[in-house]
Amino acid sequence: MLEMLFCECEQRGKWNSTNEDVKRVASKVGFGNQYDATKVDTISVLPETIRQRGYCVAHVGKGKHQFIRELEKWYHIFEEIEEHEVTIWRYRKSLLNDLDTGESSVLSLVFNQHILHDFLYEDVVASPKIYVPGRTRIDLEYTVGNSRIRAVEQQMEIDLTLEYQSTVTVLEAKSSFLQDFAIYQLFHPVCFYVQKAKELKMNVKEINACYVLKQSRRRRGLAYPTTSVRLYLYTFDDV
Repeated sequence: MLEMLFCECEQRGKWNSTNEDVKRVASKVGFGNQYDATKVDTISVLPETIRQRGYCVAHVGKGKHQFIRELEKWYHIFEEIEEHEVTIWRYRKSLLNDLDTGESSVLSLVFNQHILHDFLYEDVVASPKIYVPGRTRIDLEYTVGNSRIRAVEQQMEIDLTLEYQSTVTVLEAKSSFLQDFAIYQLFHPVCFYVQKAKELKMNVKEINACYVLKQSRRRRGLAYPTTSVRLYLYTFDDV
């Protein structure tokens, strides 16, 4: 579906499209949820023909999207985790941990087991304040490579936000071990809090972002699956 939309944009010489364009093309090919069509959170979701041309999909607000030729700078490959960075965590099973496999359950697990506390603050008894902001909107203007992006009323969904000792951390989670991610997933929420901190003159020491990946595998002879989580902490110098 995305490949057909790309071809249409190329034919008319304009790389912008709207949700109406997406809906029209999706109906042609029988694509299920049109809103998932332009949600390309990892490079593997992009059609090969678009990847070969070096394009990616940028969201520019108000239900509009734009193909830009900045593929190499749009995604970030997760770093390899070294052996000395691996910790065997003493897991205490709780009542609701295994009822769901979605992104919210990933964050619930690492928070309730105090894995986040140890990773972010090196203190398992730290008491960060927790916020579930959900969806919000923001006006953005930034540069990726040679492309200037202006997004008006860009909607974003923030999975979770923590605040501890004037440090704000936005979190994104996936229930699989991805190879890479679209940087805007973390960059947009960080920009949101940077803007609010400036507008309201908040005394914020740092605003960073944490990506959490979880994978569970069932093994013969074990009653419960073996679970592994990977945590990555990022900061942006040019916000």
